[in-house]
Amino acid sequence: MNAAEAFKGIFYRYGALFIYLFLKLLFRLRVEGRENIPEGGCILVSRHRSYWDIPVLIAALGRRHRIYFVARKTLLEEHMVFRPFIANYSICIDRENFSLEDYRNVMEAIKSGKIVGIFPEGTTKIPQKIHPGVIRFAEKGGRDFLPIAIEARGPYPPHYPFRYGQLTARIGRPFGLRDLEFDLNGSEDRHERYNRLSERLMERIDRLEEQRA
Repeated sequence: MNAAEAFKGIFYRYGALFIYLFLKLLFRLRVEGRENIPEGGCILVSRHRSYWDIPVLIAALGRRHRIYFVARKTLLEEHMVFRPFIANYSICIDRENFSLEDYRNVMEAIKSGKIVGIFPEGTTKIPQKIHPGVIRFAEKGGRDFLPIAIEARGPYPPHYPFRYGQLTARIGRPFGLRDLEFDLNGSEDRHERYNRLSERLMERIDRLEEQRA
């Protein structure tokens, strides 16, 4: 590891601690299930409802577990204030013209044992469509999913400037593709298979949100 990467790691750890304390104050954030975070790499998956999701997930995993979010390149131009953080702490891809280089960059991170964060819906805009690419990454990378549900009691995203709901980030147990394939018999074509597995993946996340401590 070179000096630049070492600095990034240190900055991330202190930043994650600050984010956790900030969200604890603002949203009364609770985190459940940290014992489910694997020591090796995984693909972190969650619903995408707000740009607040990203700091919430960082706070949920804590400073010991760095997340490499897959982000669309256009965010670099849309959010100039956060551009340094997006450029240095995410895997930027061209979502509209996904290239072989984009694919290789994501796969390299997955196979190297990093925690790669992917929002299967890809956007906070409604209506949302589940992109099955996350299934392909798990299939080719041989990594489990780590599901996280963000439960809000009150407005989320917040209603500025004073209404902030109480948030709970619930971390589920890791699971693999086989746990989603329980009744597939191989007769499905690839498109149908990926779509069905994507839907079941989101159902697993939603079930977490329905749980109560």
